Amino acid sequence: MNKLFSFLFLFIFFNAGAQAPPSVTSGDIYLGLKKLNTLGSVLYIGAHPDDENTRLLAYLSKERLYRTCYLSLTRGDGGQNLIGNEQGIELGLIRTQELLAARRIDGAEQAFTRAYDFGFSKSPEETFTKWDKEKILSDVVWVIRKFQPDVIITRFPTTGEGGHGHHTASAILATEAFTAAADPRRFPEQLKWVKPWQARRILWNTFNFGSINTTKEDQLKIDVGGYNAVLGKSYGEIAAESRSQHKSQGFGSTKTRGEAFEYFKLIGGDAMQTDLMDGINTGWGRVQDGKPLTQWITNVITNFNFLQPQHSLRALGQVYEAINALPESYWKVQKKSEVKQLMEQASGLWIEATTSQPYVAQSDSVQINITLNNRLDAPIKWTSLKINGWDTTTTTTLSGNKNIVFSKKIGVPADKQITQPYWLQNKMEEGYFNVADQQLIGQPDVAPAYKAIFNMNIAGEELTVERPVTYKYTDPVKGELYQPFVVLPRMEINYVTANNLSINGEPVAVPLHFSSNKMDSSIYKIAYIFSKNWLADHAFFNYNSFQNKSNTNTAKISPVLKNKSIKEEIEAAAVDEKGRIYNQYRQTISYDHIPSITYFPKATAKLVGVEVETKGRRIGYITGAGDKVPEALEQMGYEVVMLTDKELAKNNLQQYDAILTGVRAYNIDQWLNTYYDKLMQYVEQGGNLIVQYNTNNQQGPVKARIGPFNFTIANKRVTDENAAVTFLQPNHQVLNFPNKITDDDFKGWIQERSIYHAVAIDPAFESILSMSDKGEAPETGSLIIAPYGKGFFTYTGLVFFRELPAGVPGAYRLMANLIALNQKKAF
Repeated sequence: MNKLFSFLFLFIFFNAGAQAPPSVTSGDIYLGLKKLNTLGSVLYIGAHPDDENTRLLAYLSKERLYRTCYLSLTRGDGGQNLIGNEQGIELGLIRTQELLAARRIDGAEQAFTRAYDFGFSKSPEETFTKWDKEKILSDVVWVIRKFQPDVIITRFPTTGEGGHGHHTASAILATEAFTAAADPRRFPEQLKWVKPWQARRILWNTFNFGSINTTKEDQLKIDVGGYNAVLGKSYGEIAAESRSQHKSQGFGSTKTRGEAFEYFKLIGGDAMQTDLMDGINTGWGRVQDGKPLTQWITNVITNFNFLQPQHSLRALGQVYEAINALPESYWKVQKKSEVKQLMEQASGLWIEATTSQPYVAQSDSVQINITLNNRLDAPIKWTSLKINGWDTTTTTTLSGNKNIVFSKKIGVPADKQITQPYWLQNKMEEGYFNVADQQLIGQPDVAPAYKAIFNMNIAGEELTVERPVTYKYTDPVKGELYQPFVVLPRMEINYVTANNLSINGEPVAVPLHFSSNKMDSSIYKIAYIFSKNWLADHAFFNYNSFQNKSNTNTAKISPVLKNKSIKEEIEAAAVDEKGRIYNQYRQTISYDHIPSITYFPKATAKLVGVEVETKGRRIGYITGAGDKVPEALEQMGYEVVMLTDKELAKNNLQQYDAILTGVRAYNIDQWLNTYYDKLMQYVEQGGNLIVQYNTNNQQGPVKARIGPFNFTIANKRVTDENAAVTFLQPNHQVLNFPNKITDDDFKGWIQERSIYHAVAIDPAFESILSMSDKGEAPETGSLIIAPYGKGFFTYTGLVFFRELPAGVPGAYRLMANLIALNQKKAF
């Protein structure tokens, strides 16, 4: 037994990233051994993170032992964030890691297409106006051809019961891809790497969600609520742990036990009677000359020693040799990979490659610390190690439970690629990411900056074991932690503020931050880059990290044309003496439930010229689920005071010209009910309370008390950001003072107009605006205002939390008018 094989999967959908090395039990190894005799695969397809049926995934992967994968068409970029203020691609980065965390629990793999979640869509037709249907279809076909599923399952139907247009679009694409993946005339450019593949059948996993029940007793019905004695958990318990990883969506789930039925309707392919895999050989009989493997593997399982798993190593090596002798096939490659993984796990081998620093810059160097330990005293020899072109050979027998520790310093080339998620490397389109490398499509995560490749001889078999180089440190509270190790550019450059607001033609100070990650004598020429619509007091300057003490330069920039709203992008770039351009900066996102995320946006910001008059000065802001409205208010010249439970209890609210609540504040802050009377007294005595959208009228188990008069919050929305807006009350103060609001103020909006409208509105309120999506009845609950005593109460679903960070001039003007409601008597 002397053949060298690579410890890699045919197609790695799942990447554990920089989590701590997994702790594998004998129970896990035992289930892995049983899985060797199961040759079946299932691909589950939905539109977003959280669409997946985690209980079904856990059942398929850990009970039926099928190779199981969830294909999410998007990364969930367009949703709301309940744990922070990240939106857009940053939210997508968070939800990518939440999905990977979920898959580590339920045992499935994870894949994506290039589709971008641009927000709620009411129909697949609307969805495909932004997604390039043919492009995203090609991605689904690519994943099918790579994964080669026996069965494809969609979360949603093609007939619209899933509600969201993305949901229906995901089912349409899955259904078309079921046929297209088998047709060599469809996307033939993929055939350089893959073969056409025809799944046996495609099913719809019907559901009973709220008032919509699509299950029927004549559908295939499977109990997936069983208990796995090896793992000590039911599939409902595993599913709850998995689903609870979607923390940015507030999807903490209750663990369930007992029978739980899932229903399936045939969409295409061969009919089934009693099981998902009817008519499909899921044993070694499906592989030419593979039948004898069943007994070989059964013998390994029968003789498996839970206390001494290393005793199975030589038998596993024999299984590998038998698999290796088979004719080439998908399952040969897949099962060889599984055997290799089991051999490493059963040996108890510990290998890690870590650094004591989280980053290294291009042209710098880093020390990598290597640790090996033969924890079960298995027959293991270490024969070589390669890292970044450096390699060494050795013949080292690993003694039982003794550490081998050493370090190696390596140089980082000047052209080493920075650690950037591949889907963010190119400028994206409105509805999808641009990915040039076909083989990257589907991959869930960024590749590690460096890998350490160990050649090991385990029980006579030559294995190549790869480890990502990670940053390892000890937190005094959390203990030992592993995080991704990141390669930085030599120079970083970014604008300090995302929106630089020129009010009424006045110059705006635009600070630019820059820093060299490699201290040297290089001189950088740094430029502000903007259009001829703007003038600056200077546009260029030089920087040297040795000579300059300051890392910030501020230009004063003003619009050429006065009395006109304008929004444009400004860029920045640094050029060194060799002509190398640096125009990115580091953004880090950190939450305890996922690995730290680092990515490098381009050095861009917005120059916004807006003609706006403000009234009132001091604003109280009650935070909700996280948004960037307070920053925008400060840029407009308001003093913003953040109000928490404590401030509301002790402060005299009349000191605030207006009080705003953040998005979903009444849904997540149950203590707000405590201050209902105080807030209403504030309004009655002349205050101005502006409530941004909530998803419903509930605060957990109780009804939220929000306004002085009744209204109900419903899931009504206008998703077309360009939808026409009608002024129902053209003479109302909010449309006239201190700024005259016109149709122009609703130009340039992004993603949507308004969400979670008011319905069943008390006559004391006035509905200010009417709007609708194409073909729908007008919606009048996006902005309702009522005088109460001497003050005003407003509820609005208008998406200020998106428009203000996006620098939409009209959003600033309308917000200024809302804040000024109590500054002048109504017209």
